[in-house]
Amino acid sequence: MATLDTNSNIIETLDMKIENRNAQESADRSRNLKQERQTVKTGNKKENNLIQLKIDRNQEINGNMEQENRNLEEIDRNQEINGNMEQDNRNLEEIDRNQEINGNMEQENRNLEILNNLSSKKIDECLECRKDEKKLTEIQKFYDGKNIMITGATGFLGKVLMEKLLRSCPGVENIYLLVRQKRGKDIYTRIEEIFDDPVFDRLKQDVPKFRHKVVVMPGDCEAVGLGLSLSDRQILTEKVNVVFHSAATVKFDEHLRAALATNVRAPLHLLRLARDMKDLSVFMHVSTAYSNSHLEAVQERFYPCGASCDHLETVIDKLTDEQIDQMLPTILGPWPNTYTFTKALAEKELRKNAGDLPLGIFRPAIVTSTAKEPLVCWLDNMYGPTGVAIGTVTGILRTLQCDEKVTADIVPVDMTVNCLMVAAANVHKTYKRSPPPEPPIFNYVSSVENRITWGEFMTHNLKHIDKNPFSNAVWYVSLTLHRSAFVNQLYIIFLHLLPGALVDALAVCLGRKPKMLKVYRKIHKFSSVLSYFCTREIHFCNRNIRNMWNSTPDDDKQLFPFSMTEVSWEEYFQQYLIGIRRYLFKESDDTLPQARIKWRRLYYLHQLVRLIFSALALYALWSILTTLF
Repeated sequence: MATLDTNSNIIETLDMKIENRNAQESADRSRNLKQERQTVKTGNKKENNLIQLKIDRNQEINGNMEQENRNLEEIDRNQEINGNMEQDNRNLEEIDRNQEINGNMEQENRNLEILNNLSSKKIDECLECRKDEKKLTEIQKFYDGKNIMITGATGFLGKVLMEKLLRSCPGVENIYLLVRQKRGKDIYTRIEEIFDDPVFDRLKQDVPKFRHKVVVMPGDCEAVGLGLSLSDRQILTEKVNVVFHSAATVKFDEHLRAALATNVRAPLHLLRLARDMKDLSVFMHVSTAYSNSHLEAVQERFYPCGASCDHLETVIDKLTDEQIDQMLPTILGPWPNTYTFTKALAEKELRKNAGDLPLGIFRPAIVTSTAKEPLVCWLDNMYGPTGVAIGTVTGILRTLQCDEKVTADIVPVDMTVNCLMVAAANVHKTYKRSPPPEPPIFNYVSSVENRITWGEFMTHNLKHIDKNPFSNAVWYVSLTLHRSAFVNQLYIIFLHLLPGALVDALAVCLGRKPKMLKVYRKIHKFSSVLSYFCTREIHFCNRNIRNMWNSTPDDDKQLFPFSMTEVSWEEYFQQYLIGIRRYLFKESDDTLPQARIKWRRLYYLHQLVRLIFSALALYALWSILTTLF
């Protein structure tokens, strides 16, 4: 029994263990099952998330693809539209071309109908007119493609010549300027200063790109070989077609040694250079109408000159300047000064050495300010009658030996340049047709066609002085002209020397430097040289000039006017003093009101002094008469 109980206990214990183990196993299975279910749920959830992500991504991709497809479809539609538009544009262009062709054909048909209705003579006239519209004028055509050399381009006439060539002859290839250093300035500085002159303002407006045509070369007309380098000389001989020689000393009282070197030797040096020029069309030498001023009548021909350049140079090289001055009257002979003498000698030497070279001699009279272009009454010097006018209107010059009935042979510089340019083309044509026995000469004067006297010259100026007075005037205008040298000397004493000495004495008392007598010495030297031309009547012939004007085409007459019949002296002198104020004295028009006030004061002072001297003269005469009677 005990054994049975023990076994039963054992069995119960085993059963309990088995039950506990089964319960434990069941709990473990349940826990594992829950874990597995949780794991499955978690995995399913992750898988679902992944699936959702894939679905979303696929939908996004599908959406992008759909958008891309729509964009592509839009692009295709735009391309199709653009293609259609391009095709339309091409069609429109084709239509326009067809219309234009049709219009041209219609116009041509109308033209043909018009031409068919015209006579053959009128057809020729129309064609000729159309041809003339496209071509240059005859003078412009001559200068077209030409390389031009100018000496004296820094001078009065040279500036206007260069400006006219550049402005009115667009086909000019290059202009070569022979320039020397002067007063410490190199050639390029001098040219830049020249182009700053108002005379080039119009050129800068009309032809702003002209500077590349101007070629400056260092040289000296007085030097052997013109002072040119070998390379510059080669360029000139290879390229130059036209030569204008205007370099000269225009001082009437220049020393003979200097005048001979500049006015005679220089053109001969240039002539030798011209002989080596391979394609020279013309060589124009600018002389003066007064090269034979000792004659009563001057034709357009050469006149004898007893002197020889080589012999004269040999003589003066052995003499001092003082000895030359002593021998000067003998050397000059009938010529009044070194200027006219050397100009006559230069003509002789050029004639002698020219050979078959196409040479022309151009003789202008007294060259004064411009008449019309490029500026009205422009000038840059006080030579000749301009100096007389300035001395008169400033009140310094009050007496002058001058015959008011003698011709004042003045010519405006712009018309002088026009005539020179036309003459050059004419000389070329003459030599090309048949070389003349002697180089042609052109006397460019005003006395033949449009005469003006010295008396009229002064009257015109005095007429306008009250409107255009000068700010630096020292006295009111009071000029007396005398034919007699003796009477003029008496007036000089009372109207120049005594007042000048009085002013200088007053200046010394005030501690200032006296200068009036020094000024009068210069004026008397200038006026004594000028008096020769103011008291002699010279009859010029200008047949070549008049024939040239008559043969000049109308379009060239408009572009290069040079007939003196076209000049109105009344209109010219209305601007003459204004030009002197502006361009010589650099006075602005704004200074005119103040200058007029000063001018009126000088007028009243002048009248007061005249009254005082008249009273003193009457008193002196009364005293003498009462003493005698």
